[in-house]
Amino acid sequence: MPRMTGARFLVETMRAYGVTHAFYMPMIVTRALVEMEQVGIARIMTHSEKAAAYMADGYARAARRPAVCMAQNVGAANLAAGLQDPFLGGSPVVALTGRGAPPQQNRNYYQEVDHVQPFNAVTKFNALVDSPEEQPRLLRQAFREATSGAPGPTHLDLQGSTGALIMDVEADVEVVVEAPFTHVPPFRGEPETEMVRDAARALTEARRPIIVAGGGVTSSGAQAEVVELAEMLSIPVATSLNAKGTIPDDHPLSVGVCGTYSRWCANRAVSEADLVFFIGSHAGSQVTTEWQIPRSGTPVIQLDIDPGELGRSYTIQVGLQGDAKASLRKLIEHLEPLGGRAEWVGRAQELVQEWRAEVAPLANSDSSPMRPERLCKEITEFLPEDAVLLSDTGHSGIWTGTMIDLYKPTQTFLRCAGSLGWAFPAALGAKCAVPDRPVVCFTGDGGFWYHLSEMETAVRYGINTVTVINNNHSLNQEKRGNERAYESVGVTGNVDELWVFPDTDFAKLAEDMGGFGIRVERPEDLQDAMKEAAASNKPSVVDVVTDIEGIAPRAWTG
Repeated sequence: MPRMTGARFLVETMRAYGVTHAFYMPMIVTRALVEMEQVGIARIMTHSEKAAAYMADGYARAARRPAVCMAQNVGAANLAAGLQDPFLGGSPVVALTGRGAPPQQNRNYYQEVDHVQPFNAVTKFNALVDSPEEQPRLLRQAFREATSGAPGPTHLDLQGSTGALIMDVEADVEVVVEAPFTHVPPFRGEPETEMVRDAARALTEARRPIIVAGGGVTSSGAQAEVVELAEMLSIPVATSLNAKGTIPDDHPLSVGVCGTYSRWCANRAVSEADLVFFIGSHAGSQVTTEWQIPRSGTPVIQLDIDPGELGRSYTIQVGLQGDAKASLRKLIEHLEPLGGRAEWVGRAQELVQEWRAEVAPLANSDSSPMRPERLCKEITEFLPEDAVLLSDTGHSGIWTGTMIDLYKPTQTFLRCAGSLGWAFPAALGAKCAVPDRPVVCFTGDGGFWYHLSEMETAVRYGINTVTVINNNHSLNQEKRGNERAYESVGVTGNVDELWVFPDTDFAKLAEDMGGFGIRVERPEDLQDAMKEAAASNKPSVVDVVTDIEGIAPRAWTG
């Protein structure tokens, strides 16, 4: 058996599993960082642990393979906080941290808190590595857990505040690569044939069925199967935000994103269905608008790779446990093309056209400051056919989910699963994963402020993304809630202080850090600005001055 340091073993394993970048805050696995340079793994040093986790998340989602982020003991809890998004978004991120050696434990070791509990909350697998001999088994398990089943983050806590007691010590170890766990999904399990027949029967007999595609469709790469099934049975398709892009927005069966960040036409269509087929969706609060749509009692079929999700939120008529792509293929093989749903398909498209007519005046508005609806229309027209679009949460998630159209199956949409500020560092990670594809980040000024410092990281490493900022100098999604709080107690005061920022020119800040920046105040200038940013060959910011009153409408609930 070969004899090597823990650092060499870590690096050789990372390379064998297809990891091309490591995102970290120093100082951690320092000797391994040296080894990474020798084998060509890029080392991306960030300005915060959360940003390192978000970059790894964006990398993993764009590449559909494991990513690695790292921090020393003092930054471990910060790194754990950053894993909330890949945990909620089902992203295969492997996190490494250092911890004090046993003689240093339970005696107020400098800068350290217990790491076990913070990581337990946001990982599928969380283990202590106490010796170099343990590293091979636990590292393989970390990759195995991160990619298998419903993907998610894993964590290894290495002895030594920088992991040196594992990295710097030699041991007799062998690099063993388990090929299935180098990508997502590693296996494509299928449901039982009898369950598939039950689902086929229910879909065939329903008069107004609808598909709700979730993040499991994206993770599985099952978009084509969803569209094929929908066309075969004339079933309208709604998607969660995680599955946006599953079906082209101009497809006659597409009704858009449903849930809390939704087009009202999608929620209306789901509410009028007599059977809902959740594919790769947990049917959680966001995609169902707090479990209001579909209504309780609506017949439901649910397909998920995790059997624990089947029936968690809705009583199911049929439950299918398996990989979305393989399971849909098996279902398609048990079906015959079905017509006779022209009225239902027509009704779904009627809702879509009503919604489009309603939003058209704002999407085509020439007003200045710019309406966010017009901003999204311009982004739709700008996006290249192979673009990767990443969106922050809150208003950014609502605007991209509702107002940006994706027409090509080669376009990829990645959304923030929870934490405002995720999109910009995640976009940098995505660009590292797919350097030959254009990567566009959509965020607001409130989101960009979180990790503005990572523009310097992007410049330092030449990570050339285009970041479009919906700059209304505020967190205007909070406007209504803050005003109601004052009204509820019958007092007046400076309510704006709770949600309004001073106006800032982010284009100038980007230029000061060595990137490209351009500020846009008129709708007619936006296309040229985005094209100029994309051609700059630099990390770029398009700072768009938008209407502070551009507040997204509430989700339709009936």
